Amino acid sequence: MKFIESEVELEDRLSAPNTPDVECMRRLPGDIILLGAAGKMGPSLARRVKRASEIAGVQRRVIAVSRFSSPSAREILERHQVETISCDLLDQRKLAELPECPNVLFLTGRKFGSTGRPDLTWAINTVLPAYVGQHFCGSRIVVFSTGNVYPFVPATSGGSKETDSPSPHGEYAQSCLGRERVFEYFSLEHGTPCLIFRLNYAVDLRYGVLVDIARKVQEGKPVNLHVANLNAIWQGDANSYAMRSLEFCESPPRIINVTGPEIVSVRAAADLFSRHFQKEARFEGTESEKVLLSNASACHALLGYPEVQLGELMGWVAHWVESGGASLNKPTKFEVTNGNY
Repeated sequence: MKFIESEVELEDRLSAPNTPDVECMRRLPGDIILLGAAGKMGPSLARRVKRASEIAGVQRRVIAVSRFSSPSAREILERHQVETISCDLLDQRKLAELPECPNVLFLTGRKFGSTGRPDLTWAINTVLPAYVGQHFCGSRIVVFSTGNVYPFVPATSGGSKETDSPSPHGEYAQSCLGRERVFEYFSLEHGTPCLIFRLNYAVDLRYGVLVDIARKVQEGKPVNLHVANLNAIWQGDANSYAMRSLEFCESPPRIINVTGPEIVSVRAAADLFSRHFQKEARFEGTESEKVLLSNASACHALLGYPEVQLGELMGWVAHWVESGGASLNKPTKFEVTNGNY
């Protein structure tokens, strides 16, 4: 197993396009704009789109839009020939000045801090989509969402499917369903082709559910077992699925669950990291009978299985954490069941 040793190498792996990515960018007409591009996934996704387009021999604008509170994120994108526009997307006048693009990747959303400012969470997750839906009504839009819109289910169920009725718990999850409904409205009213991209949980070695568990074990802190099982997917695979989803936008919107094929046992993952670090895994909490799980079989049938398998991903995480790899210090709070983030 070849490990990832630095953030530079990590970003390169996350943004490295595969053959299906290149073929998609060769077929897909028009420029691509990413809204909310300075978050956890945006920079590597923008670079992956740009790299795949260049390999495909297609000249297109790849535009990353964000407030860019961190100038370094903007500099890195521009260094890789991704155009950037600084914009507070909640400012309707500024958003109206954005160039029209036939392809939109909508990554903007708010989760953490939702409990302290629920008004801001609802504004970002529902009001802003209305602005975007109006301005880009003539585009195809991939809308990032979350498996949190589903109810908790028994692990033996295999996870919620796209045909299952949403039942969001807590204001964050409710506002995410609100975001989906707003885009659904514009899709039905204007014929805007959309795809709802329900992702959980993407793992970049600097953050993610597996990273949370590994760091707890390494630091000798107890791993909470209240949510006993979960989903995970390498962020590079999620990037690939996102860009290729542009070809499958429809009206009414298509919905796909995006995650890995496995159901991961939190206890088993902690035990694996325990053996790797040669440190005893400590636990707290009682394992719940129901968990938040997504069944992504429809995604895999449409876009293929993830290239990075769970065992390899867990090996990367263990090595990264053990070798002192960087952390974004943004716990996923996967163990939260009351909807308060």
